[in-house]
Amino acid sequence: MSTESPADTTARPADADRPTVRRVTVSDLRDALTRGVNDFNARPTHVPFLCVIYPIVALIAGRAYAGYEFLPLIFPIVAGFALIGPVVAIGLYELSRRREQDLPLGWREALSIVHSPAIWSIVTLGAILLAIFLIWLAVAWAIYVLTLGGAPETLGGFVQALFTTRAGWTLIVVGNLVGLVFAIGVLTISVVSFPVLLDRNPGVATAIATSVRVVLANPVAMAVWGLIVVGSLVGGAIPLLIGLAVVMPVLGHATWHLYRKAVD
Repeated sequence: MSTESPADTTARPADADRPTVRRVTVSDLRDALTRGVNDFNARPTHVPFLCVIYPIVALIAGRAYAGYEFLPLIFPIVAGFALIGPVVAIGLYELSRRREQDLPLGWREALSIVHSPAIWSIVTLGAILLAIFLIWLAVAWAIYVLTLGGAPETLGGFVQALFTTRAGWTLIVVGNLVGLVFAIGVLTISVVSFPVLLDRNPGVATAIATSVRVVLANPVAMAVWGLIVVGSLVGGAIPLLIGLAVVMPVLGHATWHLYRKAVD
């Protein structure tokens, strides 16, 4: 059995700097999801995600209990998982890469990406997505202030104002439209950019450009993929975010297989 490390796969010829983009169909998306489920079943990774999600749930619950001024940001934070998901999934891409090559699977191997020559490009792209996430929270708070005003005094009052007033409906419509713009932007620059960096290490600019080219070449399939991601995250977040412990790993593994289908 090969003992190849991530560093062994990052050295590529110069022509790898512009990977060839392929057409992707909806059936390809279905196959990528199936392969993602198989990867998750082969190496379940829900426990590490629970170790991250439980503190987030506790933080949100504790902050909401201490005061309701944090309440308007709960939905933007949950929605923001779609923006930073590609960063969280980087170890999952490595596990899928190793499984398709019949290499050892484990968190030690997944975390070995820190020794990859592409690590600084990965960190840079991750910082870009984190900055976008923080900008999204700032914009979401600004929309709330401009529509409903200051911090809510009670949970019931906030819910009533949100669903029974014109300002509340304006907040819902504008907030979702702006969030859609953020989501489309992040999907466009990151749908395959992290797998490209991990597999080829062509640099941040080329990885983002490749991701953009994939989206432009497959607008319908990528729109469907975006709906799948958002729908899965919303479904996983409903039971106190706990479902994300399964949804996020499966989506992470599936993204790797989507990259294999979309980039030659």
